[in-house]
Formats: sequence, C-alpha cells, structure tokens
Amino acid sequence: MDGFRAILFARPGLVMLQSRQGADLTSAFPDIAGAATGLGEALVLDGELVVPYEGRLHFGELQRRACHRCRSAALAAAERPAYLIVFDVLEAGGTELLARPYRERRAILKDLFARDVLAAPFTLCPATSDRQVALDWLDPAWGMVGIEGVVIKGGGQPYLPGKRAWIKVRSHRTAEGLIGGVTGALASPATLLLARYDALGYLRLIARSTPLSTATRRDLALRLHRADSDHPWQGRHFSVGWGTSGELEYHPVRPDLVAEFQADTAVDAGRYRHPVRFLRLREDLTPGDVPPFGN
Repeated sequence: MDGFRAILFARPGLVMLQSRQGADLTSAFPDIAGAATGLGEALVLDGELVVPYEGRLHFGELQRRACHRCRSAALAAAERPAYLIVFDVLEAGGTELLARPYRERRAILKDLFARDVLAAPFTLCPATSDRQVALDWLDPAWGMVGIEGVVIKGGGQPYLPGKRAWIKVRSHRTAEGLIGGVTGALASPATLLLARYDALGYLRLIARSTPLSTATRRDLALRLHRADSDHPWQGRHFSVGWGTSGELEYHPVRPDLVAEFQADTAVDAGRYRHPVRFLRLREDLTPGDVPPFGN
C-alpha cells in the first residue's frame, strides 16, 4: 500500500505511533492518536498509515501530513484524515502475542473489529488464502488507487521484530519513456534517466533505471548521442533518490531514443518512486509516440 509502515502502542497512559525506523509520529497524526486513546483495550498494532485523496491512497499527501506538528497537525488532520490499515496485532489485553502463529494473531485481530473495539480510523487489511484472489490483487489496475501488490505470510509464523520474514510481491507493468540522460560515462552508461514531455512541451523526469548490464551498456554506448547545448536539462539538478537531498551526477543525452521499462505501480505526480528496470529500446517508436507526462 502507498503509505508508511507504523506500529501503534495504545496502552493506559501511553499512546505512541512509531515508524518502521523508530521515529515518533504521534504528534503528526493526532487523529490516529486520539482514536487510540479512546480504545477500550490495551493494544499494540502493526499496520500501514495512509491518507486517501482524490480516489487513491496518496503518498504525497501522507508525506505532507508527516511534516506537521501541534496546531498545524490538527488542521491537516481535519483536511486530510489519516487511516491505519491494520494487518497484525502484537499485544492485546496485556498479553504479548509475538510468539503466537500468524493465523491466531489474525483471528484475534478480526475479533477486535467484529466487536467494534477497532473501528475507523482503523481498517482491517484484507487477507486471503485463495491463490486466484491474490493474483487478482496483483492486477496493475490496483496501482491506480495506491495498492502496490501483496504480502505473503506463513500462517504458522511468529512475529519476528526487525526481520524480513514476509515476502512482498509488487505488481508490475511496462511503459515507455525517452532516454534523457545517463549516470556514469557516455561510453559506459550505468543507469538511465527516463523522461516524457508534458502538455507545455517541457521534458520531465519520470524515472531512473536500475544498474544496466554490461551488454546493455555496450549496446547503448553505440546509440546514445551527447546532448546539444539546447538540451532542456542543461543546468538542471536532480536528487539522488526519492525524498533525499543529494545531487545526482549525470550526463544529458539527445532525447531521441525510446526505452521500454518495467516498473511497479508506485507513481507520485507522474514520477516513479522506485527505480525501474530497462527492458529494451523501442526502435519501432518515435519520441512522438511516447505518452505525455502524467499518463
């Protein structure tokens, strides 16, 4: 899901919403903290913090919510309410459940919702043991509403803090973009910077590729052309990664090659949040055949 992984501690005298990295998010999400204060049982919940907006789970709005504190956080909560999509319960009624198998923890969690101990802004994460249903959830169309894929858990698994004991399977799709720049050397490009033109004719960065194979580097080195002085990215700066401030070193290239790539469905404001995998050059397509930015 397009959100932040979070642990909610809701005990008498203590309510804390903690990110996966250990950051305290309580004051940034007073709507979640307030609902936790009113719970009738002491609970520790594991889930995904999300903010719905414009018909989807909106990562950008969630990030903006996370930046607010105090009065501005309350105003932001009223404007863009958050929800905690709960997929596990680690403690209930003073009893630690970490060693219990997941199927038992899931049954306890479902009972909490059935008894209305948990209600909005808490939502029970859907789960299935039906393979076809899980495959349906991997349809890339779910990416349009902020669902990135599925997580596979063993029914007999205990909860293992700090360990990647579950398998995340992301939904993927293929798309096209222009090669607007490269990292590394032009004679041996390391990664590609992919782009599309927007409605005003500006070349907009949409993704950075994962590292290229040696064979692909050799092939592209023969086809890429150094950018002319009028390249639209001359003097432009891009960050090293999503949400980071480091500056990416790259070489602009003539944007006349169309690349097909594979990506997951995490797209924010027209830009893919995670690196994409270069598949091939689409020599059957011209730059004018590439969909416009935002599509």
